Amino acid sequence: MKNYVAILGLSILLVGCGSAKPTADDLAVSNPIETALDLTAVNKDRVPVTINPGRFTEETVTYRLPRVVQGNYSVSDFGKYVDDFKAIDYDGNELVTTKIDDNSWTIANASKLDKLQYYVNDTFDVESVGGIGGEEPFSPAGTNIETDNFVLNLHGFIGYFDSLKNAQYAVDVTAPADFVRTSALEEKGTKVSADGKTMTSSYFGQRYFDITDNPMMYGKLDVQEFMVGDIKIVLSVYSPNQKHTAENLKETIFKMMEAQKRYLGDINSTPRYDIYLYLSRGGENDPKGFGALEHHTSTVAVFNENESPESLKDALVEVISHEFFHIITPLSVHSEDVHYFDYNKPTFSKHLWMYEGVTEYFAQHFQVYEGLEDNNEFYNSIYSKINISKRWDDAMSFTIMSENVLDDPYADNYLNVYYKGALIGMCIDILMRKESDGNRSMLSLMKELSTKYGKDKPFEDDKLIAEITAMTYPSVGEFLRTHVQGDLPINYNEFLTMVGLTFGERESETNYIFAGGQNIIFDADQEKGEIFFSPMALKNSFWKAQGIVAGDVIKKVNGEELSLFNANNVISGMFTWREGQEITMELERDGKPVMIKTTLTQPYALAETIIEDENATAEQKAVREAWLKG
Repeated sequence: MKNYVAILGLSILLVGCGSAKPTADDLAVSNPIETALDLTAVNKDRVPVTINPGRFTEETVTYRLPRVVQGNYSVSDFGKYVDDFKAIDYDGNELVTTKIDDNSWTIANASKLDKLQYYVNDTFDVESVGGIGGEEPFSPAGTNIETDNFVLNLHGFIGYFDSLKNAQYAVDVTAPADFVRTSALEEKGTKVSADGKTMTSSYFGQRYFDITDNPMMYGKLDVQEFMVGDIKIVLSVYSPNQKHTAENLKETIFKMMEAQKRYLGDINSTPRYDIYLYLSRGGENDPKGFGALEHHTSTVAVFNENESPESLKDALVEVISHEFFHIITPLSVHSEDVHYFDYNKPTFSKHLWMYEGVTEYFAQHFQVYEGLEDNNEFYNSIYSKINISKRWDDAMSFTIMSENVLDDPYADNYLNVYYKGALIGMCIDILMRKESDGNRSMLSLMKELSTKYGKDKPFEDDKLIAEITAMTYPSVGEFLRTHVQGDLPINYNEFLTMVGLTFGERESETNYIFAGGQNIIFDADQEKGEIFFSPMALKNSFWKAQGIVAGDVIKKVNGEELSLFNANNVISGMFTWREGQEITMELERDGKPVMIKTTLTQPYALAETIIEDENATAEQKAVREAWLKG
């Protein structure tokens, strides 16, 4: 999972089986649970769901929706979104049901049970009012129910019976015939109604994990299909105001995934990969959990429709590339906690540094390795991660945090997997390159682990670090024991020195919002609701040339009034500014108006970052070259 909120970024595909080890319910494979969603019968923004499990021999059974889903390291409680839960017997009468917790119901006289019926509310609406009990699913893991769009993360609609954990699933989805429908779940056929107004698509899943792992999107969608090598990419876009199209985004996705394929080399890939992109209007009643949740062969992403084409493309490269790299871990390399995932009472692996951290590192490293960005851009990214990582507890054991990720104080440190976790991957990569004279790397280690384990064979959580040490070098084992199991903060300068890098200042191109890196040039007065230039603005060459003064209140941008209320939309629009464009800005300085009317020029900023050491040795340069270019 990756969460992208404003400037900062946050998912993991947990590739668990939908059950524990096989039990007597193996017989269920010949009698699939029949499930049906009717998108044409929405009632009060709720979708009706019917579950027909076949005949039970037990007198009491338990039905659950997930409390936690793979890839989302927080409690979602999808059962909270269920209304009017009913169990119907073969004579059409209601059976007695008892809700035993937020997500679970027991059904009495289950041998008489014919079907379950209930309604499901969407989670996108709940986000806009602060959630139920202060918690709601991360948007890309959630559900949307609108007249022209349905985000169908099926774990939000369909549950499982404790006694039928290995059952197959048949899924029917009925929708208006003119809806575009895309699904990562295996489709078995379609049936059009007699009047031609509705169409029912039938799907099949081998087990409950297939239900949670294969999202769908229905509605007024813009879809592009294209090939990247031998992978068919299906890009489905919902842009309510048609501000962005799949056609305009296709080239960015193609170049990104083509480079990822080259980077991965001989690691096996899926024949098809779906990207579901929901673009939020950004209003009060729209989802705000921007980012993505990855699955085996697909990704659900939610972003702001008001982003410029350039910033949206940049965000997609950052976030979707991360999700695609999860085909390495945990798809091919994962622990027993992942493999035998329990949706109601999950246990968690100690190795988020690998699942999320190494995945995020690959999402950064492949860009410089494959020439999508230059060395300095990559150095800036690493420098930013180092600084941001220190906002969390830098002396917290990563393995302890991972194993207890739902609990305090560890839950509050989860986001650091995308910063310090990625830096852990970088340090191991540099060590591997140095120890092997450039011949081995973090990526080659993951390939070796994939060969040893693979998607059907989990590793033992407590043995992984010892196994990696045996497969690599004592220095790698010492690093993991000291900085990942242990709580000693990493001295990044030690690892940068190995590749002839150091900390220093460099002037580089920036935009009209930052003064290098993540140094935003605006500040706000919460009481007055005003936005003003911060002292950092004077480090931006363009704004300094306009004669601005720290503390200048910005009243209007290109004639549009600016306040704390609309700052996100107005300032986000400045991402689209380009050299040569005419702009106006009305300021207030010491109570007096100041007008800026000018033509945009390329801004630069001098800021601390990572630079190449002029005194680097030949050996350090050689390791750097192997690290950055192979």
